[in-house]
Amino acid sequence: MESPFKANILKGKVALLTGGGSGIGLEMATQFGKHGASVAIMGRRKNVLDSAVADLQSQGIRAIGLEGDVRKREDAIRVIESTVTQFGRLDILVNNAAGNFLVSAEDLTPNGFRTVMDIDSVGTFTMCHEALKYLKKGGPGRGPASGGTIVNISATLHYTAYWYQIHVSAAKAAVDSITRSLALEWGTDYDIRVNGIAPGPIGDTAGTSKLAPDEMNAKVRKQPLFKFGEKWDIAMAAVYLASDAGKYINGTTLVVDGGLWLSKPRHLQREEVKELSRVVEKRSRETPTGVAKSKL
Repeated sequence: MESPFKANILKGKVALLTGGGSGIGLEMATQFGKHGASVAIMGRRKNVLDSAVADLQSQGIRAIGLEGDVRKREDAIRVIESTVTQFGRLDILVNNAAGNFLVSAEDLTPNGFRTVMDIDSVGTFTMCHEALKYLKKGGPGRGPASGGTIVNISATLHYTAYWYQIHVSAAKAAVDSITRSLALEWGTDYDIRVNGIAPGPIGDTAGTSKLAPDEMNAKVRKQPLFKFGEKWDIAMAAVYLASDAGKYINGTTLVVDGGLWLSKPRHLQREEVKELSRVVEKRSRETPTGVAKSKL
C-alpha cells in the first residue's frame, strides 16, 4: 500500500528497533527507512539479522544489524553505543522484542512467567534507560532544541483478560505503565516523547499462526472490521508517532486492532432487538393518558 506520509518525513533520523529482524519489527524498520531514516535492528539470531539487513539495503536503506539480548544490560549498552558510533546519533527507539507462548496459569512455571516479564517489561525499561543520554535534548549527536522519541510495542490482552496469556498480559500492562511514567518524567525533563502501539492480530506474521489460528480466526470474524491487520498498519502507526506528525502526542498507547478488544458476544440478533423495541413502543402508546406507566 502507498504510504500517506511524505517520503522524507523521517529524513536525517536514526532509529534503533529491538526485535527488528522479522515480522512487525522488520516492517517498521523498512518503513522508517523508506521515509528517510537510517535504521539499526537488534536481535539474538545473527542469520535472521543478516537476512533482514540485506533486504533493507537492497531497498536503498542505510541499515545495520546488531546482535544482543534486551535482558542483558551490557548488550543494551553495546548495541546503543554501536548505533550512535555508526550513525552519529539516536533519535528513535522502538522496543519491539517480546516473548509469547500459550499456557494456562496452572501450568506456567514461575521461571516461564519471569522470562516473558524480563523480555517484555524489564527489557523495555533497560533499553529506554540506556538510551536516555542519547535521546534527551542536548545529548551526544543532537542539538538542544528537542529530544527524541520512544515507541513501545504493547498489546490489548490486559485491558480485560485473555485465556492462557497471564504472563504476556502482566508484562504488557507493565510496558504501558512504563510508557506513561517515562512520558511524564522524560517529557518534562528532557523533551522526549514516549508512546506505545497495541497491535491486534496481524495476519502476515508467524506469531498469529503460532497462537491458536483457528480460535483467532473465529474471534476476528466477530470484530467490527471483520479482518486481520497487516504489518503495514503497525508500521504506519509507528511512523506517525515517531515523526513530527505526532509531535503533540505523549504518554498514549495507540490501539491498532480494528476494534477487536471492544468486541462482545451478540446476545440478541438485530431483528430480535427491533421486534422487542416495537413491542415496548406499542405498549407505551396504548397506555391511557394520566395512568402511570410501568418502569419496565
